[in-house]
Amino acid sequence: MAEKPQHGHGHGHGRGGQMTPEQQKQMIEQEIKLSRNLGQIKYKIAVMSGKGGVGKSTVAANLAETFQKLGYSTGILDADIHGPNIPKMLGLEGEDLFINENRNMVPVEAPSGLKVMSMAFMLDSIDTPIIWRGPQKSGSIKQLIAEVEWGPLDVLIIDNPPGTGDEPLTVLQTIPNLDAVVMVTTPNVVSQEDVLKCVKMVNMLNVENIGLVENMAYYICPHCGEKLNIFGEGDGETFSEEMEIEYLGDLPLTENVSDSPNKDGVVSTLDPEGEVSKRFEEFVGKINESFFKDEN
Repeated sequence: MAEKPQHGHGHGHGRGGQMTPEQQKQMIEQEIKLSRNLGQIKYKIAVMSGKGGVGKSTVAANLAETFQKLGYSTGILDADIHGPNIPKMLGLEGEDLFINENRNMVPVEAPSGLKVMSMAFMLDSIDTPIIWRGPQKSGSIKQLIAEVEWGPLDVLIIDNPPGTGDEPLTVLQTIPNLDAVVMVTTPNVVSQEDVLKCVKMVNMLNVENIGLVENMAYYICPHCGEKLNIFGEGDGETFSEEMEIEYLGDLPLTENVSDSPNKDGVVSTLDPEGEVSKRFEEFVGKINESFFKDEN
């Protein structure tokens, strides 16, 4: 009989900061699981942003569903400990998470077959706050990567917390040979300045493949058809060139994107023939061409 996991608080240390033999054993076992898990995943992509509120999780969820729709066996890891929104966006809120006979957590499966793992599945309710310090959060992120039965995957999308703090750094350091990072920004100077900091951090960690998505780039008035730059007129392509990263494209501000979590899914699955869905297919094509070097 499968059992529901308890969310942990990371590994402690013995007296004087020294690890006990049992803790050392647990760490070694986790490293082995990490290596084994990551070895079954062909491509690993982190989605990042310099600040919150730019639609990073929306981009991550739609990218994951688009990869799955296009024939890639795909998983998505919600690494945002304090704001785990991916289950809500995919219509999986309230689903139970179980441990299998190998003592690994089993990802929740979306109707498309997308495998989903998130701290949200371990909380008693959606309004339960997680009040942890850095080491506890970092330890939990490692658990979500190492102690999950992902199985063989073509693509794993990791939805990173915003910024350049402990949690995004943990993801980038825990996953060696990350295949790509997708940065999400909006067309305003503050958002772009924060993304620039993220790009510099990723460069310092020797990740070469970085792409940019400019979200909420414009709005088409449904009455007159006029293109409005609500958040200012940005130029994501020029910004990408200045940072020497790949420009994947822009996304409009549309009601069906912002309202999709209320309809138990993302735009890529709810409106597969729509403009936004086609944009995500273009993003996947560019990622494939630019970052997946051995794909045909």
